[in-house]
Amino acid sequence: MDKRKHKLFEAANGKNYLLPFVLVTTLFFLWGFAHSILDVLNKHFQESMNISKAESALVQAVVYGGYFLMAIPAGRIIRRFGYRSGVLTGLSLYGIGALLFIPGGMLLSFPFFLFSLFVIGCGLTCLETAANPYVTVLGSAEGAERRINLSQSFNGLGWIFGPLVGGLFLFSGEGEGDISTPYAIIGIVVILVAIIFSRIKLPEIETEEDSCAEQTSMEGSSVDSHASAQTSLWQHRNFVWGMVALFFYVAAQTGINSFFINYVTENASISNSEASLLLSFGGMGLFMLGRIGGSWVMSRIKAETVLLACAVGAAAAMCILLTGAGMLGVAAFFLCYLCESIMFPTIFALALRGLGRHTKQASSYLIMCIVGGAVAPLLMGVTADVLSMSVAFAIPLACFIVIAAYAFRLHVVGKHNA
Repeated sequence: MDKRKHKLFEAANGKNYLLPFVLVTTLFFLWGFAHSILDVLNKHFQESMNISKAESALVQAVVYGGYFLMAIPAGRIIRRFGYRSGVLTGLSLYGIGALLFIPGGMLLSFPFFLFSLFVIGCGLTCLETAANPYVTVLGSAEGAERRINLSQSFNGLGWIFGPLVGGLFLFSGEGEGDISTPYAIIGIVVILVAIIFSRIKLPEIETEEDSCAEQTSMEGSSVDSHASAQTSLWQHRNFVWGMVALFFYVAAQTGINSFFINYVTENASISNSEASLLLSFGGMGLFMLGRIGGSWVMSRIKAETVLLACAVGAAAAMCILLTGAGMLGVAAFFLCYLCESIMFPTIFALALRGLGRHTKQASSYLIMCIVGGAVAPLLMGVTADVLSMSVAFAIPLACFIVIAAYAFRLHVVGKHNA
């Protein structure tokens, strides 16, 4: 077992990347916090600014819209200047956007808050574009899915603290809540982390395919042209369908998180503060445990098989929510959080499998697919306003069916190639 753990962070050339893995993994906590506090902001803005569910969904739309607009520029920064530059750019934008909440708290302007969140979203795009593919190459190729799930478990820790801190400042006591303080604190922390990363050097990893590509280019332009045609990024079907699956996963996750508090307060007679605690320790706690456990499970069971089982479980949970169940609905949420915990890192790693020199470019395209998080909350908000909050969960149900289809395809292809 010790030997397997050692090889998890050891590349084929014998280099051990445990230290850079630990450093980059700390970033996963920061963007987990940034995303999960949005789920509290959603409900807070509905009440403090008297807006509809569809309007409050703009909170998620601007953050995830930033992913769509910034992903390609972020990918170019990383390809041109390296992973470290992507991390520093992301941390800087994240910190600036968070600190903008200080004047925002005085202006109390919803459009200004949306602009601040958009800046944060652009920063998170750079961080994810750099960190997600980076941890997949910090060691053996067969350990990629395990490493990214391990890193994403710290992302899950951030998801726990987001609703906890947000509920503490926004739903405690009387009044409209303090929206500036939590963002001021996180902004200062992020800037300090940026300073730390500016003083350390992260190794740039060259894959075997990178080396092969360089050798090919020296053998002649005709051979190089032939190799490029054979290794076009868009010829990798796992990657192409992985983009689709990732879009629908982020759509499902964001939609569920956005309206968790609305659902349980309307169907289970739970207060806002109690709902934020349930989301933090219940939903996000299981989400984190699922990612930790997922890394262990995938050392024994193929990642695509685990993904298929989890997609089916999450779809079943959505079917329960469609009935408008009370406390049973809360239990269904918990099942869903446990099942969806491994989905993002697993889909991401499976989509990048075997891409080699295309990894950085592919990562930017995959990060663009996070724009799904801008679409589902809006659709669910409109559905909830027109029909009911329960019916709105048909949207994430459809998303999980798509993910199950992707996992099933990989499972069948894997058995056929075995």
